[in-house]
Amino acid sequence: MILPAIPFPVIDPVAIAIGPFAIRWYALAYIAGILLGWKYAVWLARRRPVFFEAKLIDDLVFYATLGIVLGGRLGYVLFYNPGYYLSHPLEIFMVWQGGMSFHGGFLGVVAATALFARKVGAPMLAIGDLVAAAAPIGIFFGRIANFINGELFGRVAPDVPWAMAFPHGGPIPRHPSQLYEAALEGLLLFVVLFLLARRESIRRKPGIVIGAFFAGYGIARTICEFFREPDVQLGFILPHVTMGQILSLPMIVVGTAIILWAARRDPVVSK
Repeated sequence: MILPAIPFPVIDPVAIAIGPFAIRWYALAYIAGILLGWKYAVWLARRRPVFFEAKLIDDLVFYATLGIVLGGRLGYVLFYNPGYYLSHPLEIFMVWQGGMSFHGGFLGVVAATALFARKVGAPMLAIGDLVAAAAPIGIFFGRIANFINGELFGRVAPDVPWAMAFPHGGPIPRHPSQLYEAALEGLLLFVVLFLLARRESIRRKPGIVIGAFFAGYGIARTICEFFREPDVQLGFILPHVTMGQILSLPMIVVGTAIILWAARRDPVVSK
């Protein structure tokens, strides 16, 4: 039985337009995620144990933003559509057209965190815990922006009562997988990391929070990929396995290893 699809709530991807100047919801989502994540990271940095001055978070936000944008874009180019961008190299810089990879942005933030830790002389894993705890905020807003844009929609779901017909997915009812990802990768993961990061005993063992983020995101993304339509230019990499799931597997393995390693270490004494 094929149930009727819920009409997609068409929202103009441009939030504000003044003449030729336009601000898209996609850009606002990144800005909201960065600003709220910044404030949350400052709050966490002031809680015991204190590894560095909270005011230095301003510099960390700058480093992390560069890592998100540069890593996210290069990751999308290399992981998801290298052939196209090899033929159209100038479009690599057109980030306003969309096309960002979480896993690429993740690697970019890891590199940015390492550079910042070296600059301020603080434990890299302690800084990584702060960034990881705040990351689901940006992920949540990013997935909502994906939904507004009608992109990264789900697989065909003829028997799901909340299925939608997306503008670029034809009249067939599909899973609103962007909302699934916002709920699991964003809200649920934020709550789990919040409960960990607020405990001083956990914070004295740097690495547990970032390990939980690695593993938690990898698990959530793997689950959501079962409902998300594979990228059209890639399809399934292996039978019933998507690129997103392949890239998430190392995150689960590494995250679990970091948690076990950090939990066995002696608590770190702050400054």
